[in-house]
Amino acid sequence: QVQLVESGGGLVQAGGSLTLSCVASRRTVTRPIVAWFRQAPGKEREFVAHIRWSGTTIGYADSVKGRFTIFRDNAKNTVYLQMNDLKTEDTATYYCASGRVVVDGRSLNDYKEWGQGTQVTVSS
Repeated sequence: QVQLVESGGGLVQAGGSLTLSCVASRRTVTRPIVAWFRQAPGKEREFVAHIRWSGTTIGYADSVKGRFTIFRDNAKNTVYLQMNDLKTEDTATYYCASGRVVVDGRSLNDYKEWGQGTQVTVSS
């Protein structure tokens, strides 16, 4: 129902910044929330941040709180993830996803459409 395309990944040095973009094909009331997840090699996919298209109910994983900011531009159907003070442990493939709250807005089960991911590599 919704197609998502991530971009903006790349190689950055620890302490640097990077902003990811997720362009959605459309916004719909059946998919009121968008989230960023990430998956490092050998690890499970984990929640990073989520936001409602309305701008309410913004949440972050504790590991990124204070460093990452999620925001959206509804005119462009785009959700961004601004990442500051990057650490080597932030290295992962980052995915955006659209969905609705069934569990808590942070669960993989809350999301139905996924982008193909964009790689973020943080060097020491």
